[in-house]
Amino acid sequence: MHVAKKGLRVLGIAESFRGRDRSVLAGVVMRRDRVIDGVEIGEVTVGGMDATAAVIALFFDFEREDVNLIMLSGCIIAWYNIIDPAAVHAATGVPVVVVTYEDSEGLEEEIAAHFPGDEERVAAYRRLGERLPLRLKNGYAVYIRPAGIDDDTAGRVVDAFTLEGRVPEPLRVARLAARAVMRYTCRPR
Repeated sequence: MHVAKKGLRVLGIAESFRGRDRSVLAGVVMRRDRVIDGVEIGEVTVGGMDATAAVIALFFDFEREDVNLIMLSGCIIAWYNIIDPAAVHAATGVPVVVVTYEDSEGLEEEIAAHFPGDEERVAAYRRLGERLPLRLKNGYAVYIRPAGIDDDTAGRVVDAFTLEGRVPEPLRVARLAARAVMRYTCRPR
């Protein structure tokens, strides 16, 4: 992957929910030169186990073959609905990098407390493995989980798409889109 290539395209996926049974997923394709090249909207069940399938479906909704990398804003979304980055990579054939922003001791105990006896969810969490710390060129720290791409290249792509702060632009714009759709669909009619 040529990280400096202007035409490199990243699909950033983020979500937004507020006390609902469904969460809004937004996907934004952004070129390396920061031109937005596509937007799609999907949904996932709050507290469900359909996040991996929803991310894969959102990718295929674009009907594109020029996406070079999928970047996810976290892999535990919509109240412990877990995305499996390796499964997303296997289904799409596109490398995946999950980006998170806070250090954590882990969520296994919280998952077990909220979903007693849900061994499938706990096993899905355990399969995620460890996150890798990444110091961005702007001085901020993030954590990444790469799938289908080496750690160094994953870090360089995240760094290349981060202008300021710690949120890479494809994820920042996807989060804005998801919030806008969620607010619109929650309006009283």
